[in-house]
Amino acid sequence: MVFFLNRGYRVIAHDRRGHGRSAQVATGHDMDHYADDLVDQVAHLGLKNAIHVGHSTGGGEVTRYVARHGESRVQKAVLIAAVPSIMVKTTANPGGTSKEVFDGLQAQVATNRAQFHLDLPTGPFYGFNRSSAKVSEGVIRNWWRPGMMGSAKAHYDGIVAFSQTDFTPDLTRMSVPTLVMHGDDDQIVPYADSGLLSAKLLKNGSLKTYKGFPHGMPTTQAETINADLLAFLKS
Repeated sequence: MVFFLNRGYRVIAHDRRGHGRSAQVATGHDMDHYADDLVDQVAHLGLKNAIHVGHSTGGGEVTRYVARHGESRVQKAVLIAAVPSIMVKTTANPGGTSKEVFDGLQAQVATNRAQFHLDLPTGPFYGFNRSSAKVSEGVIRNWWRPGMMGSAKAHYDGIVAFSQTDFTPDLTRMSVPTLVMHGDDDQIVPYADSGLLSAKLLKNGSLKTYKGFPHGMPTTQAETINADLLAFLKS
């Protein structure tokens, strides 16, 4: 955020319902509610010509928001290591991840989420399980901190939201310029079944692939991601 603030942009980051400092409500942990919450915030702040940048589940939120609520206030969109088009394996999406994997994540959240929020950043999220990785204890702890601030119910339900929502119709509706940024060593949201497919479905999309970059590349490769994002914002 500071990178773009220092370059003259107004930067707004929100905590999704049940996450961070937002209210820990019991219901509405699905993409439609995420998008509806976002449109309320955009209206409240009076935003126009906004550039919406979404990482991971946030990319799904951006996609659903633009498709569900229209593009009148949207200038551009950016999907970084994002979950669209759909993550779970189905007959229509044979290359997806088995539902049992996501069931396992829910079980971990329900039984010992403190360990879950430690294991994920220590391992595949930032690619710290790769032998060549430069591990940052601070990054791991900072992932754990907001994880434990949020609602267990929101995180439990959110796994279904990000893994089982089919964004294919949303992507085909979008017409604003959209940059898809994805690392080909993403162990959380596999590249071939997400970034690659999303870029093909978008009317006005472009794909930038990062060799060897992990899911958490906005943090671990911030210098590269910020520079490319800035170039797209200025284009």
